[in-house]
Formats: sequence, structure tokens, C-alpha cells
Amino acid sequence: MEAKKRIGILTGGGDCPGLNAVIRAVVKAATIRGWESIGLRGGFEGLLNPAQTMELDYKKLGHLLVSGGTILGTTNKGRFSAKTGQGEVHRIPVAILDEAKANFQKLGLSALVCVGGDGSLTIAQQLFENGIPVVGVPKTIDNDLEATVITFGFDSAVHCATDALDRLHTTAESHNRVMVLEVMGRHAGWIAISAGISGGGDIILIPEIPFHYKSICGKIMDREKMGRRFTIVVAAEGAKPAGGSLVTQGGGLDREVRLGGIGAQVAEQIEKKTGKETRVCVLGHLQRGGGPTSFDRLLCTRFGARAVELISEGKFGHMVALRPPDTVSVPITQAIGRLRRVPVDGDLVQTGKSLGICFGDWPEGDWP
Repeated sequence: MEAKKRIGILTGGGDCPGLNAVIRAVVKAATIRGWESIGLRGGFEGLLNPAQTMELDYKKLGHLLVSGGTILGTTNKGRFSAKTGQGEVHRIPVAILDEAKANFQKLGLSALVCVGGDGSLTIAQQLFENGIPVVGVPKTIDNDLEATVITFGFDSAVHCATDALDRLHTTAESHNRVMVLEVMGRHAGWIAISAGISGGGDIILIPEIPFHYKSICGKIMDREKMGRRFTIVVAAEGAKPAGGSLVTQGGGLDREVRLGGIGAQVAEQIEKKTGKETRVCVLGHLQRGGGPTSFDRLLCTRFGARAVELISEGKFGHMVALRPPDTVSVPITQAIGRLRRVPVDGDLVQTGKSLGICFGDWPEGDWP
């Protein structure tokens, strides 16, 4: 058995299915090594005065494998905010970093496991540079984090969106309607394209491919001519028309603002231009809720166990990553600030086009 350590774990950024499963795996793997584990409440804010902690006893965490959310709580706001927009990084004040380091030491911690996406790992890197031994675990339902083939939470979000499409098909066909499903995906369309293909979507709109309404309406009317009087449209929240801008709820433009509304905008234009009755459904935070899929449970468990191995090996400043068939470690600096986007000429897009799916990327047609 290794020398006794005390490790901390926190979850930052948006919640998603699988966070609890990672906590469980970290605590179990640490317990087997004879280490203690404590949780930091409320994300990185838990490191600031007064430190907010939770004792983590593996014997009481068995239910976490299947539970959604995070028992530690999380936030993407507060004094540790490190992202102000795409590709823009805010340096956390030295006084805040020093306060976190002082509390890290007061708690008798040997290492800190930070679970989060680009923003959270950007914070983790700054903590590491300030002398806190950090190990990262990648999390984002958008699956847009570089250096890992997949992040946990993504598969669960796709499952949710695919289930919604299955349900929308029956109501769309019953009423001969166009149904627009808006899913998450700020700068990357992984959820939209994966669920869209899996759920039999007819039109998929993703941030990587600016769309034309002529293309969308032409596809809908082509289906009408074939006797297919309903159409399913899947739109990532970050999709935008050629020459247009992101649709936001806060009035901002192309920043880390709250996105939302592209589905309604697309539905309005489709009905106006084609005369087809069109409805919109926004999945929103349903994609973040509920328990993880079996794939995510396994991935979370592998990531959590590997994070403890990295601590044992002294590989601080590194992040766990999936490089099939193995989990590996990569420097956090290789993951942050680099968006992993859907390749427009890649296999997923080509698969969709081979199936006749429209991505809105051609302007030809008779529609205004």
C-alpha cells in the first residue's frame, strides 16, 4: 500500500450525467490505495474562504454510479471565471490563486482532481502554475474539448436528443408538420449531427456549416413531392445562417453568452417561406439531466480510476483522455483553448449526405 495521501475533488462548469460516477470512481480507487478523499463544494469556489468541503466515504457512495448531477455542486460563475469568450482567457487574480493554495494546504491535500470542460480546465491549469498539484478529467456534453476522442456526458446528451427525435417523428407525421428540434452545441455540432443521424433527421444544422434557407426549404418541398409531408430538422444552438450571427437570449454577439432561439428563428422562416405548419421544441437542460448511459458510466469510471493513477505517478498538470482503446494522459495545455469541431468533410457529414440529409450548405433553389 502506498504512503497515505489526502486528495480533493471538485466539479466545475455546467452539470451533466456522469459527474457523480467520476466522483465515485476517484474515491473508490483512492480508498483501495489507502488514501483519503474530500470533495470541494460549489466548484473552485469551495477552495476559497471559508473552504466548503464534504467528506467522501466510498461505502456511502454506491448509488452515485447511476445518479445524474453532482453531489458536490458546481458553478460556471464566481471569482474563478477564466473564460470570457471563444478563445479568450481571463487571468485569475494572484490573490485568489494564493487563497486557494493556502486552503489547499490547510486541508492537508496532496493533489486536486478537477472535473470540467474547457473553462474549468483553464482554471485548473492556472492553479497548477501557482503550485497546486492538479489532475484534470474532461467533461462537456458538447464533446468539443481537444486532446480526447470523447468526453463523458456527450453520449448521454445524444441519447436524450435521439429519444426526443423518436417522439417528434410520430407527432410530425400525424399532423404533416415540420418539427424543429433545438439541441445544445455552442461552437460544435457533435450532439446535433450524432442525434440527427441516429434519430432519422432530414435536415441538420450545425455551427460548422453556415446554412441557407433556400437549401432548407428546397429539401422540405422535395420531400413533399415524394409524398413525405413531414420533415424533421435538428438545429444546434450555435448554428447560424450564412452571413448571419449567433442567436442569443441576452442580446450579446458571438461571446460566451446564453445561446438560444435559433430553433424558433428557423421554424418561423420555414413556415413563412413554405407555408408548412412548423413547430419548434427546445431540449435545453433536459440534455444535462438524468442518469448517465452505460457508455458514460464506463467512461466515467475509467477516467476516475486513471486520474488516481496519474496522482500516484506524479503526473500533475495532466488530463485524462480517451485514445481508443486506452485512456492516456495529456498535458492540460494541449486540451484547453482548442475547439474540437465537426469536420465538414469528415465521415459524419459524408454519411449524412449519402443518406440524403440536408445540411443547408447549398444556396440553389427556387425559394426566396
